[in-house]
Amino acid sequence: MKKTIGIIGGMGPMATCDLMKKIFEVSDADCDQNYVHVCVDCNTNIPDRTKAILEKGEDPIPEMVKSAVSLQNMGADLLMIPCNTAHFFYDRLKIFTDIPILHMPRETVKALKEQNISCAAVLATDGVIKSGVYEKELRAQGIKTIYPDAEQQQKIMAVIYRCIKAGKKDVEKYGLDDILKSLIKQGAQSVILGCTELPIAFSLAGIRENIVDPTEIAARAALKFLQLPIHAL
Repeated sequence: MKKTIGIIGGMGPMATCDLMKKIFEVSDADCDQNYVHVCVDCNTNIPDRTKAILEKGEDPIPEMVKSAVSLQNMGADLLMIPCNTAHFFYDRLKIFTDIPILHMPRETVKALKEQNISCAAVLATDGVIKSGVYEKELRAQGIKTIYPDAEQQQKIMAVIYRCIKAGKKDVEKYGLDDILKSLIKQGAQSVILGCTELPIAFSLAGIRENIVDPTEIAARAALKFLQLPIHAL
């Protein structure tokens, strides 16, 4: 029977589309019928994850559970969450499902470990950075973590929320290349784009070197988990 990926989407909508696109791009399929079956719930009712973590905002778990259960009932064999910040709630969410949920930050760090990376920078939401979503995974693999300074972090939050989430494309004013160069100068061998809006922003800025795209890594990991053919890197 054909395998099905279920995507708990809407966090945000553009990031959801980016994950779908990358699943199909990395698939080694030669016709429509040989691509993996993907079901998506683009649930834009899910409250903001960073606000929930840092400002005691509305809990996103009830809406995330609704999506997870709906996708499970649609026949999903594996769930994916195209939002790194949402993985703060991973352990709470998995209690409500009978199927596995791919852990995007964990898969990303595993990929870095396989490349013998010993120091990585993390660009992400305030929620990811202050809750240690990536740092915990990196520390477990013996990888040093570098973060942007306060001014750089403000620019990263702006490009996430005021640009990509707002449907805009004017990424050039946020100085992404300068931030990247600064982190590399501090010793980062790779820079993790630890918010699913950031691969979109860096692509619009034409920046491809020294970055790690968790969305693509997750797409490859999902196909591997389901034992489906993948294009070679």
